[in-house]
Amino acid sequence: MAQRSSPTITTIAEAAGVSIASVSRVLNGLPVRAETERRVLDAAGRLGYVPNSAARTLRSARTQQIAFAVADIGNPVYLAMLREIQPVLKEAGYRLVLHSTGADTAEEVEVLRGLGQRYADGLIIVPIRVTADHVAELRRADAPVVVIGSLPEEGLADNVRTDSRRGVELALEHLTALGRRRIGFVNGPADTVPGRARAEAFRDHTARAGRPADPALVHEGQFDRETGAAAVQRMADAAEPMPDALLCANDLIALGALDALRARGLAVPGDVAVVGMDDTDLAAVSWPPLTSVSLGSAERGRRAARLLLDRLDGGADAADARVITVHPRLIVRASTGGARVVDDGSAAH
Repeated sequence: MAQRSSPTITTIAEAAGVSIASVSRVLNGLPVRAETERRVLDAAGRLGYVPNSAARTLRSARTQQIAFAVADIGNPVYLAMLREIQPVLKEAGYRLVLHSTGADTAEEVEVLRGLGQRYADGLIIVPIRVTADHVAELRRADAPVVVIGSLPEEGLADNVRTDSRRGVELALEHLTALGRRRIGFVNGPADTVPGRARAEAFRDHTARAGRPADPALVHEGQFDRETGAAAVQRMADAAEPMPDALLCANDLIALGALDALRARGLAVPGDVAVVGMDDTDLAAVSWPPLTSVSLGSAERGRRAARLLLDRLDGGADAADARVITVHPRLIVRASTGGARVVDDGSAAH
C-alpha cells in the first residue's frame, strides 16, 4: 500500500481554506485571528501534521520582516508614519526594515522587484512619483504590498491615501475668510503625485473664486526649506507687490518662507500669513507656530500597517485591492492667527 505523503504548508492551507501566510503564522505561534487559528489547527490535525518538522520548514521560508520604503527617512512626515507602523508590526511579531530611496524611481522599482528574493514578507512603500515601471511591478509583486499615496489606477495594490486637493481648498478658504486676496503658492516638483495634485487644486480653486493666481506669485522647487526661502526672496526682489498670504505645499517649505520673511523684517501674520501642509511636529514649534493642513501621516502609517497584516493573515480577498482615504484637517495657529481645527469628512477628489 502506498505511503501517505506528509502534510505541507500548502495542503494545510488548502484544507483550512486560508492563505499559506496564515498557516505559517499559526504554526510559528504568531498572533492571528482566533477563527483562523482554529481552522489551521483543525486542518493540521486532520492531515496528521508533525509540528517540529513542519515548523522548521516554515521558518526557513519566512523572514518575519516587513520593508518600509520612503524617499527620505529624515522627512518628519515619514517619521510620523514610522512611529505608528513599527509598534503595530512589532506586536504582530515582525521586524521593520527601512529603505530610504532618495525618491529615485529606479531604486523604488528594485525594492518592489526584490520581493521575489524573499528579503521581506511584505512591503509598505511611499512613492512620490508613480511610473509605468512601478505599475508593472505592483501587478506582479511576489508579496503583499501597501502603497501610501495615490495610484494612477484602481486595483493595483492596497492603498492608503489622503485628499491633498481638499487640503489645499481648506487652506485657501481659511485665508480668504481672513480677507487675504493676494495669495502666493510655493510648491515642490510638479511632476510628483503630491506636487501635481496641490498645483491643480490651487489653480482650480483660485479660478473658481474669480481671482486667477498671479504667475509671479507661483513658485516651484523641491519639498525643502531652501525652496521656501528662495521663493520669498524672488517675490521680494520682483517689481510686483508682495503677497499678503503664502500657501506652501509642505511644512518644510513653509519654515523656509518664515525664515526669509523674518530676515526681511516682514511680520507674520501681519504682513504675510503663512500656511503649510502635513502638520508635522515642526509646525507647532516654529516661530510663529505654523498653521498647517494635517494630511493624517500618522493615521496613514497605522492603517497601512494593519492592511498589510490583514493581507498576510489571509483576512482579505486576494482579488480585491482595498483603498482607504484619510481626510485632511486644517490646524490653525499663530502664522495666520487664532487656534482651532477645521475637520473635513468629504469624499476624496
